[in-house]
Amino acid sequence: MLNEVSMSVSELRGSQTVPFVPGADASEVAKPLDCPVRTSNSVGSQAVLVAREICKSYKIGGEQRWVLRSVDFHANAGECVFLSGPSGSGKSTLLSIIGCLLEAESGQVTIMDRRVDNLSVSQRTLVRRQMIGFVFQRFQLIRGLSAQDNVAVPLTLQGISLQEARLRAGDLLRRVGLEMHRKQLPTAMSPGQCQRVALARAVIGSPKLVLADEPTAALDGKSGTEVMELLKELVTATNSATVVVTHDPRIIRYADRVCEIENGRFK
Repeated sequence: MLNEVSMSVSELRGSQTVPFVPGADASEVAKPLDCPVRTSNSVGSQAVLVAREICKSYKIGGEQRWVLRSVDFHANAGECVFLSGPSGSGKSTLLSIIGCLLEAESGQVTIMDRRVDNLSVSQRTLVRRQMIGFVFQRFQLIRGLSAQDNVAVPLTLQGISLQEARLRAGDLLRRVGLEMHRKQLPTAMSPGQCQRVALARAVIGSPKLVLADEPTAALDGKSGTEVMELLKELVTATNSATVVVTHDPRIIRYADRVCEIENGRFK
Protein backbone atom coordinates (compact mmCIF):
# COMPACT_ATOMS: atom_id res chain seq x y z
CA MET A 1 0.00 0.00 0.00
CA LEU A 2 1.00 3.63 -0.29
CA ASN A 3 2.27 3.94 3.25
CA GLU A 4 3.65 7.38 2.50
CA VAL A 5 0.18 8.82 1.98
CA SER A 6 -1.30 11.28 4.46
CA MET A 7 -4.32 13.51 4.11
CA SER A 8 -5.34 16.57 6.05
CA VAL A 9 -8.91 17.83 5.55
CA SER A 10 -10.84 20.55 7.32
CA GLU A 11 -14.61 20.52 7.50
CA LEU A 12 -16.57 21.82 4.52
CA ARG A 13 -18.39 25.02 5.39
CA GLY A 14 -20.06 27.29 2.87
CA SER A 15 -18.01 27.59 -0.32
CA GLN A 16 -14.55 27.49 1.24
CA THR A 17 -11.79 25.40 -0.26
CA VAL A 18 -11.02 22.16 1.51
CA PRO A 19 -7.33 21.42 2.05
CA PHE A 20 -6.73 17.93 0.69
CA VAL A 21 -3.09 17.08 0.25
CA PRO A 22 -2.34 13.43 -0.48
CA GLY A 23 1.22 12.43 0.08
CA ALA A 24 4.10 13.09 2.39
CA ASP A 25 7.81 13.16 1.79
CA ALA A 26 9.82 10.10 2.67
CA SER A 27 12.72 10.28 5.10
CA GLU A 28 16.07 10.96 3.54
CA VAL A 29 18.11 7.95 2.58
CA ALA A 30 21.75 7.64 1.60
CA LYS A 31 22.58 8.44 -2.02
CA PRO A 32 23.80 5.35 -3.88
CA LEU A 33 27.23 5.35 -5.47
CA ASP A 34 25.80 3.77 -8.60
CA CYS A 35 22.67 2.03 -9.87
CA PRO A 36 22.35 -1.63 -10.82
CA VAL A 37 21.40 -3.00 -14.23
CA ARG A 38 18.94 -1.00 -16.34
CA THR A 39 15.55 -2.38 -17.37
CA SER A 40 14.41 -1.02 -20.74
CA ASN A 41 10.83 -0.16 -21.67
CA SER A 42 9.82 1.28 -25.06
CA VAL A 43 7.82 4.51 -24.92
CA GLY A 44 4.79 5.22 -27.08
CA SER A 45 4.20 8.52 -28.89
CA GLN A 46 1.20 9.27 -26.65
CA ALA A 47 3.05 8.76 -23.38
CA VAL A 48 1.52 10.65 -20.47
CA LEU A 49 3.98 9.25 -17.94
CA VAL A 50 7.65 8.42 -18.54
CA ALA A 51 10.01 7.21 -15.82
CA ARG A 52 13.69 6.69 -16.61
CA GLU A 53 16.44 4.93 -14.68
CA ILE A 54 14.51 4.98 -11.39
CA CYS A 55 16.59 3.80 -8.44
CA LYS A 56 15.44 3.47 -4.85
CA SER A 57 16.93 1.76 -1.83
CA TYR A 58 16.44 1.71 1.93
CA LYS A 59 18.82 1.01 4.75
CA ILE A 60 17.57 -1.89 6.84
CA GLY A 61 19.66 -3.11 9.75
CA GLY A 62 22.57 -1.04 8.53
CA GLU A 63 22.50 -2.67 5.09
CA GLN A 64 21.40 -1.06 1.84
CA ARG A 65 18.50 -2.87 0.23
CA TRP A 66 17.62 -2.08 -3.38
CA VAL A 67 13.90 -1.72 -4.00
CA LEU A 68 14.09 -0.39 -7.57
CA ARG A 69 17.06 -0.97 -9.84
CA SER A 70 17.28 1.48 -12.77
CA VAL A 71 13.69 0.89 -13.82
CA ASP A 72 12.21 2.41 -16.98
CA PHE A 73 8.43 2.64 -17.23
CA HIS A 74 5.77 4.48 -19.20
CA ALA A 75 2.00 4.72 -19.59
CA ASN A 76 0.17 6.11 -22.62
CA ALA A 77 -3.03 8.12 -22.84
CA GLY A 78 -6.05 5.82 -22.61
CA GLU A 79 -3.91 2.87 -21.56
CA CYS A 80 -4.39 0.77 -18.42
CA VAL A 81 -1.08 -0.71 -17.26
CA PHE A 82 -0.90 -3.22 -14.42
CA LEU A 83 2.09 -3.59 -12.11
CA SER A 84 2.18 -7.08 -10.66
CA GLY A 85 4.64 -9.01 -8.56
CA PRO A 86 5.17 -10.46 -5.08
CA SER A 87 5.06 -8.39 -1.91
CA GLY A 88 8.22 -6.36 -1.52
CA SER A 89 9.02 -6.45 -5.22
CA GLY A 90 8.96 -2.65 -5.56
CA LYS A 91 5.66 -2.08 -7.36
CA SER A 92 4.05 0.14 -4.71
CA THR A 93 7.32 2.05 -4.30
CA LEU A 94 7.33 2.73 -8.05
CA LEU A 95 3.70 3.84 -7.88
CA SER A 96 4.57 6.23 -5.04
CA ILE A 97 7.46 7.72 -7.01
CA ILE A 98 5.51 8.29 -10.22
CA GLY A 99 2.69 9.74 -8.12
CA CYS A 100 5.03 12.36 -6.61
CA LEU A 101 4.53 10.88 -3.14
CA LEU A 102 8.06 9.55 -2.73
CA GLU A 103 11.42 10.72 -4.06
CA ALA A 104 13.68 8.43 -6.03
CA GLU A 105 17.39 8.49 -5.32
CA SER A 106 18.13 8.88 -9.00
CA GLY A 107 16.31 8.87 -12.31
CA GLN A 108 13.72 11.12 -13.94
CA VAL A 109 9.91 11.22 -14.02
CA THR A 110 7.93 13.28 -16.52
CA ILE A 111 4.18 13.76 -16.75
CA MET A 112 2.89 15.33 -19.96
CA ASP A 113 6.49 16.22 -20.87
CA ARG A 114 6.96 18.09 -17.60
CA ARG A 115 9.72 16.85 -15.35
CA VAL A 116 8.32 16.35 -11.84
CA ASP A 117 11.00 14.47 -9.90
CA ASN A 118 13.06 17.59 -9.19
CA LEU A 119 10.22 19.80 -7.93
CA SER A 120 9.83 21.30 -4.46
CA VAL A 121 7.36 19.86 -1.96
CA SER A 122 4.75 22.53 -2.76
CA GLN A 123 5.21 22.08 -6.50
CA ARG A 124 4.74 18.31 -6.21
CA THR A 125 1.56 18.93 -4.24
CA LEU A 126 0.23 21.05 -7.11
CA VAL A 127 1.12 18.33 -9.63
CA ARG A 128 -0.85 15.79 -7.59
CA ARG A 129 -3.82 18.11 -7.35
CA GLN A 130 -3.89 19.11 -11.00
CA MET A 131 -2.66 16.06 -12.90
CA ILE A 132 -3.07 12.87 -10.84
CA GLY A 133 -6.06 10.96 -9.49
CA PHE A 134 -5.50 8.43 -6.71
CA VAL A 135 -7.45 5.28 -5.84
CA PHE A 136 -6.48 3.48 -2.63
CA GLN A 137 -7.06 -0.01 -1.30
CA ARG A 138 -8.86 1.30 1.79
CA PHE A 139 -10.68 4.06 -0.08
CA GLN A 140 -9.29 6.98 2.00
CA LEU A 141 -12.67 8.70 2.01
CA ILE A 142 -13.29 11.48 4.51
CA ARG A 143 -15.59 9.96 7.11
CA GLY A 144 -17.29 13.21 8.07
CA LEU A 145 -18.27 14.10 4.51
CA SER A 146 -21.06 12.71 2.37
CA ALA A 147 -20.31 10.75 -0.79
CA GLN A 148 -21.12 13.82 -2.84
CA ASP A 149 -18.79 16.09 -0.87
CA ASN A 150 -16.00 13.51 -0.98
CA VAL A 151 -16.19 13.52 -4.77
CA ALA A 152 -16.41 17.33 -4.86
CA VAL A 153 -13.18 17.90 -2.91
CA PRO A 154 -10.74 17.86 -5.90
CA LEU A 155 -12.83 20.45 -7.72
CA THR A 156 -12.81 22.86 -4.78
CA LEU A 157 -9.03 22.66 -4.81
CA GLN A 158 -9.12 23.88 -8.40
CA GLY A 159 -11.02 26.99 -7.30
CA ILE A 160 -14.47 25.79 -8.32
CA SER A 161 -17.27 26.90 -6.00
CA LEU A 162 -18.66 24.31 -3.63
CA GLN A 163 -22.09 24.63 -5.21
CA GLU A 164 -20.79 23.89 -8.70
CA ALA A 165 -18.50 21.14 -7.39
CA ARG A 166 -21.44 19.45 -5.70
CA LEU A 167 -23.49 19.60 -8.90
CA ARG A 168 -20.72 17.94 -10.89
CA ALA A 169 -20.13 15.38 -8.15
CA GLY A 170 -23.83 14.52 -8.10
CA ASP A 171 -23.83 14.00 -11.86
CA LEU A 172 -20.82 11.69 -11.66
CA LEU A 173 -22.28 9.70 -8.78
CA ARG A 174 -25.37 9.20 -10.92
CA ARG A 175 -23.14 7.75 -13.66
CA VAL A 176 -21.55 5.29 -11.24
CA GLY A 177 -24.94 4.16 -9.89
CA LEU A 178 -24.83 5.94 -6.54
CA GLU A 179 -27.34 8.75 -7.02
CA MET A 180 -29.47 7.48 -4.13
CA HIS A 181 -26.41 7.33 -1.86
CA ARG A 182 -24.95 10.76 -2.54
CA LYS A 183 -25.90 12.13 0.88
CA GLN A 184 -24.66 9.11 2.82
CA LEU A 185 -21.49 9.03 4.87
CA PRO A 186 -18.84 6.41 4.01
CA THR A 187 -19.64 4.54 7.23
CA ALA A 188 -23.16 3.88 5.90
CA MET A 189 -22.00 2.40 2.60
CA SER A 190 -20.63 -1.00 1.58
CA PRO A 191 -16.97 -1.46 0.59
CA GLY A 192 -17.96 -1.68 -3.07
CA GLN A 193 -19.95 1.54 -2.84
CA CYS A 194 -17.07 3.29 -1.07
CA GLN A 195 -14.66 2.29 -3.83
CA ARG A 196 -17.08 3.64 -6.44
CA VAL A 197 -17.07 6.96 -4.60
CA ALA A 198 -13.27 6.84 -4.52
CA LEU A 199 -13.13 6.19 -8.27
CA ALA A 200 -15.45 9.10 -8.92
CA ARG A 201 -13.28 11.35 -6.76
CA ALA A 202 -10.16 10.23 -8.64
CA VAL A 203 -11.47 11.12 -12.10
CA ILE A 204 -13.77 14.09 -11.50
CA GLY A 205 -10.99 16.55 -12.26
CA SER A 206 -10.13 14.79 -15.55
CA PRO A 207 -6.56 13.97 -14.45
CA LYS A 208 -3.95 13.02 -17.00
CA LEU A 209 -2.83 10.12 -14.81
CA VAL A 210 -4.81 7.78 -12.54
CA LEU A 211 -2.93 5.63 -10.02
CA ALA A 212 -4.70 2.76 -8.27
CA ASP A 213 -3.05 0.78 -5.47
CA GLU A 214 -4.76 -2.61 -4.96
CA PRO A 215 -8.22 -1.19 -5.80
CA THR A 216 -9.97 -4.57 -5.45
CA ALA A 217 -8.07 -6.05 -2.50
CA ALA A 218 -10.76 -5.14 0.03
CA LEU A 219 -13.66 -6.25 -2.20
CA ASP A 220 -15.38 -9.53 -2.97
CA GLY A 221 -15.24 -10.94 -6.49
CA LYS A 222 -18.47 -9.36 -7.73
CA SER A 223 -17.68 -5.92 -6.31
CA GLY A 224 -14.12 -6.12 -7.61
CA THR A 225 -15.32 -6.85 -11.13
CA GLU A 226 -17.82 -4.00 -10.98
CA VAL A 227 -15.15 -1.59 -9.77
CA MET A 228 -12.76 -2.54 -12.57
CA GLU A 229 -15.48 -2.24 -15.19
CA LEU A 230 -16.23 1.21 -13.84
CA LEU A 231 -12.57 2.21 -13.69
CA LYS A 232 -12.06 1.25 -17.33
CA GLU A 233 -15.19 3.15 -18.35
CA LEU A 234 -14.22 6.31 -16.48
CA VAL A 235 -10.59 6.48 -17.61
CA THR A 236 -11.60 5.74 -21.19
CA ALA A 237 -13.97 8.69 -21.05
CA THR A 238 -11.20 10.98 -19.79
CA ASN A 239 -8.42 9.37 -21.90
CA SER A 240 -6.27 9.17 -18.78
CA ALA A 241 -3.22 6.97 -18.48
CA THR A 242 -3.90 4.47 -15.70
CA VAL A 243 -1.47 2.45 -13.59
CA VAL A 244 -2.85 -0.28 -11.32
CA VAL A 245 -0.85 -2.16 -8.69
CA THR A 246 -2.47 -5.51 -7.96
CA HIS A 247 -2.03 -9.03 -6.66
CA ASP A 248 -5.52 -9.96 -7.87
CA PRO A 249 -5.49 -12.46 -10.77
CA ARG A 250 -9.25 -11.96 -11.24
CA ILE A 251 -8.77 -8.52 -12.79
CA ILE A 252 -5.77 -9.07 -15.07
CA ARG A 253 -8.08 -9.21 -18.08
CA TYR A 254 -8.76 -5.48 -17.64
CA ALA A 255 -5.12 -4.59 -18.35
CA ASP A 256 -3.93 -3.36 -21.72
CA ARG A 257 -0.41 -4.26 -20.61
CA VAL A 258 1.00 -6.13 -17.60
CA CYS A 259 4.47 -5.34 -16.24
CA GLU A 260 5.79 -7.93 -13.79
CA ILE A 261 8.32 -6.69 -11.32
CA GLU A 262 10.51 -8.77 -9.04
CA ASN A 263 13.49 -7.77 -6.94
CA GLY A 264 13.26 -4.23 -8.21
CA ARG A 265 13.42 -5.14 -11.91
CA PHE A 266 10.89 -5.84 -14.62
CA LYS A 267 10.95 -9.38 -15.90
